[in-house]
Amino acid sequence: MAYLTRGDIPFHYALADAFTICDAYHCSFIGSTDPNRYYMWTGYTGNDGTGGGPVLNNAEAGYGWTTYPERLEQAGISWKIYQDIGDGLDAAGSWGWINDAYRGNYGDNSLLYFNKYRSAQPGNPLYDKARTGTNAKAGQGFFDILRADVQGGRLPQVSWIAAPEAFSEHSNWPSNYGAWYISQVLDALTSDPDVWARTALFITYDENDGFFDHIVPPYAPGSAAQGLSTTPTALDYFPGKVGYVAGPYGLGPRVPMLVVSPWSTGGFSCSETFDHTSIIRFIESRFGVREPNISPWRRAVCGDLTSAFDFTRTGTAAALPPTAGYYPPDKVRHPDFVLTAPATGTMPKQEPGSKPTRPLRYAPYVDGTANTSTGKFTLAFSGGPQAGAQFLVTSPNRTDGPWTYTAEAGKSIADTWNTQYSKGTTDLTVHGPNGFLRTFRHPGKQAGPEATARHNAATGNLDLTLTNNGSSTARLTLTNAYGAQSETVAVAPGATVQRTVNLQNSRNWYDVTVVSDTTAAFLRRFAGHVETGVPGVSDPATITN
Repeated sequence: MAYLTRGDIPFHYALADAFTICDAYHCSFIGSTDPNRYYMWTGYTGNDGTGGGPVLNNAEAGYGWTTYPERLEQAGISWKIYQDIGDGLDAAGSWGWINDAYRGNYGDNSLLYFNKYRSAQPGNPLYDKARTGTNAKAGQGFFDILRADVQGGRLPQVSWIAAPEAFSEHSNWPSNYGAWYISQVLDALTSDPDVWARTALFITYDENDGFFDHIVPPYAPGSAAQGLSTTPTALDYFPGKVGYVAGPYGLGPRVPMLVVSPWSTGGFSCSETFDHTSIIRFIESRFGVREPNISPWRRAVCGDLTSAFDFTRTGTAAALPPTAGYYPPDKVRHPDFVLTAPATGTMPKQEPGSKPTRPLRYAPYVDGTANTSTGKFTLAFSGGPQAGAQFLVTSPNRTDGPWTYTAEAGKSIADTWNTQYSKGTTDLTVHGPNGFLRTFRHPGKQAGPEATARHNAATGNLDLTLTNNGSSTARLTLTNAYGAQSETVAVAPGATVQRTVNLQNSRNWYDVTVVSDTTAAFLRRFAGHVETGVPGVSDPATITN
């Protein structure tokens, strides 16, 4: 595990500073390369058993379900796979697995594990557009072909690039080899200003290679005991078989996603939840070719990447640093690099400052309701009218969690916890998208106050509703960690009091706690960001290491 700073990978940092980075983009599958690429090229990994699925590893056995390029072909949308391997085959005839890591693509063109592509002959679009490569006889390398297609008006409407192994940024190759490769792609795309003016380039990684991520990804519940969803989840939960335990297919850990385009300039971050199927959905939005393999649950939770763009922008990106010094000094396969851990570890320090953020469609809320006669506590979840959301619920005083809840756009879903199993006290914390957090701590069967929160998109503030079901007046103290401002509000029995937390000074971010003088066991915590439909800034809270 390593932490790469601006000094380590300056070109990648410069791309993020000049364009848009998606910090909630996940790989699709909790596992290896091929299934993640099947999600990117087909919308799933054969989850319903069609055509040899579900595929859980890099078996590459030959599959039969329909791929998205086939759907584009049928709809008359031009497409192509760009890769650098020419006619390179290994001894077994496997495409891309040649010994030259600087041309061989590590077998990462996973379309060629589908039987229709394997059996395709010249003249078949699945051969002519997927089994492409460099032309040694004409002396053309990969970038020569790409640049010629750009300048000659032949760049397809949809293209995928499968990088050679040495430039793939796999952990046994220098990341800056990848920086050089990306810069060459950009040089080719920008060689014709008219083509670049209508192009979007997505740079991402198939999976996290086992590296650490502290963010729990969204996933579908396996049963009602583990959570609920307003949309079907059968295609997103693997029932198990010999050698494989039951569990969600994904989402997997986060991986980088850089959106490079004339409409994504400005150094923005975009925090909508995405995965590899979001790339297909962006193509759907552009060309209207739907991929039916993408599950309803995944469509509810993951966006289509359009929020990473501002199609009214006409700005140009800043100059990027040179990468000529990253060109490999030789074409030799070197031993894997093994990092020597320091004797005394230290936490890396995050760079200071903030980034502009793209506006999102989220308007999430979670409301709590106590039933004091039974000691049960109910939570109702919603992502708001325009975006679906997944919520993860944890509890420090129970052993049967966590739980996961998905609410489609415009819908809500509820579930109930019994304090009989948590020593008479409710203690639930809810995590949602874009820093959303709610905590509900409640003293079981004791009647008392309640607080609910709503985002006010018109004002950018947080609106609170305070009620009291107890028999005596409750004095509720409201404290926003942004500015540490507090207010105490008296709520009489049966009364309702409205309060607004002004968030102008914190750029619409908040972290509000509500406590009561009637019982120390009562706590409500509301944290997150109020979306107003316009760009904002990343969380301004100070991070101390």
